This record gives sequence, C-alpha cells and structure tokens, in this order.
Amino acid sequence: MPNPGHPPAPADFTQGIPPLDELLAGAHVVSLPMRVKFRGIVQRESLLLRGSRGWGEFCPFPEYGDAEASRWLAAAIEAGWEGFPAPLRTSIPVNATVPAVSADRVPDVLARFGRVDAVKVKVAEQGQSLDDDVARVSAVRAALPDAAVRVDANGGWDVPGAVEALTRLAPVGLEYAEQPVAAIEGLAEVRARLRDAGTPVLIAADESVRKETDPLRVARAGAADLIVVKVAPLGGVRRALDLVAQAGLPAVVSSALDTSVGIRAGLALAAALPDLPYACGLGTVSLFESDVTLDPLVADDGAIRLRDVSADTGLLERFAAPAERRDWWLDRLRRIHSLLAPSTAP
Repeated sequence: MPNPGHPPAPADFTQGIPPLDELLAGAHVVSLPMRVKFRGIVQRESLLLRGSRGWGEFCPFPEYGDAEASRWLAAAIEAGWEGFPAPLRTSIPVNATVPAVSADRVPDVLARFGRVDAVKVKVAEQGQSLDDDVARVSAVRAALPDAAVRVDANGGWDVPGAVEALTRLAPVGLEYAEQPVAAIEGLAEVRARLRDAGTPVLIAADESVRKETDPLRVARAGAADLIVVKVAPLGGVRRALDLVAQAGLPAVVSSALDTSVGIRAGLALAAALPDLPYACGLGTVSLFESDVTLDPLVADDGAIRLRDVSADTGLLERFAAPAERRDWWLDRLRRIHSLLAPSTAP
C-alpha cells in the first residue's frame, strides 16, 4: 500500500551517494515474468545498478512514494559501491514460498524449490476465503509432514478474523504467523488473545518494522515474538543489522521479490547476523520464469551458498523493460537521488 506519510531518509542515508550520472551510466531496467501471480504481480520490474564494487538492485513497488523508496536506493548503493560486512556463515537455510494458489497447485509450486525444511504460505489474499487458506496450508503440511510451516497475511485480517483464522490453522502446526493484522496495537491484541486461549502460534512483524516511522516501536510494544527484516526497505545490510541488535528479538531475513542481485544482499544480512534461528525467506528467485544472472541464487538441499553474482548482458537485453517503463524507472531514480544527495541534484 502507498505510504505518503513515510518519513524522509535520515541524514546518514545521504552520505557517500554517487553522482547521478554514475548511477545512470550503469542502470538497466528489466521486467521478469512470474511463474504464478504474487502480490497481484505477473511481471516484476527492477532497476539494476552496476557500481564500483558490484551490482545493486532498486525495485521498490510502483505504488511506494519517493521518500519510502529512498531507502531502497540507499540499499542498492551500499551493495554496488560499498560492499557487504564480513560473513559469519557461508550457507544460508531458506524456506519455500507458496503464493495464494489453490490447494491443488501446491505440489507443483513446492517442486520448484527442491528439498526444504520450512515453507511460508501466503494467506488472507483478497477474493479468497479462510477455507481456501486452510486448504492451502493443509496441502503444504500433507506434502511436507516434517517441515516448519509459517503463514503470511500481509496485514490482511482484522483482529477477530486473525484470531479465528490462526485458531483454525494452529492444529496444522505453525512455526509462526507473519503480520496477521496491519496495526501494531492489533498485533499485540492478537498475540495476547492467542496466548490467553492457549493457542501456540508465535507472531512475527514485517510491515510493522519496515513501514513504520519508528521500526523499533513493535518491539517496545511487545507486539511480536520475532521480526522479519528485509534489506532494501530498511536501507541496507548495515542498517538492518543495527535494527536487529536494537530490537532484541529473533529475526527472519526475507526478500522483497528481488532478482538474484537483491537476494545477494539478503544473504549478506543473513550471513552477518550473530544468530540465525529461522530459515530465511530468500528462496524467491524460484518464483520467476528467469533471472538476470547465469548463476541464480536458488536453494540446493534447503540452503543457498553465499557467493557473489553478476548480471548477464544477454539476460539484461532479453528481459529489458519496454521504453516507456524504462523511462518511468529512470525518472524515479532521478527524483529519489535528489532526496539522498540534494546538493548534487541537477
């Protein structure tokens, strides 16, 4: 959802920003087809930037305002011009992701991920019922009896609806429920009601971290048992590491429907966290028909090996966005660069 009230980028986001001409010189806009509709998307557009240290990805969803999207550009610049912190691990466990498909399509979706020990299932999609959600989650459990199963509502329920849904889903065995309702106060209420009823479902906060003016408010409010962190919406790997340290809650690293270039940044965050108690939501490249690299960051035996990636010229050309979409993204880049580096804006 748009968030026009999202605050401008903090002052530290404006340090070390390359000149606009340097960003434009290495910019490539692509449009990748999805295997299945995800968040209502059938084509994922992204602007890739080639920097002095590697590749960065800038792909805030089109409805996001410029101030919110400025964090995504800061993250892309970190990846392309600054590089990543030293890793503590070189293999990152990942979950499969099942979009809001019908239950009979679940086996086909899971087959694309190979062997996994954890699955995230999208629920509370507009136009679908709770019965649809229960059937989808049950199909995942039937296919993978021993896997950790988590659900993600993207804030799609209200408090009574979330309590009802999670009470029905709990017998399937849920690792946690991600963002069952939109508001932090609602998260706290859902968490308290489930606890009081003896329903064993942990609550994870995603949008309540990355879209809040104060991303630590959810932790201070006791509204979640764990937090979901994504590199791009938080402004980069180092800022995400700092947030996790301040929040004092277990963290799950997840993607923002990135190509392998963006997934590389997510892997860098997961590799640098002192503790990594949950499989990461970084296996989403499998949701694309293709990728921008010849060495896509996909899971092998439930994990992704930490490694660098480079965008392939042939794939960039093959999946180049139409001219009008390329112009739209480059105009967006110009506007947002002026927010991060106003003194150098044309």
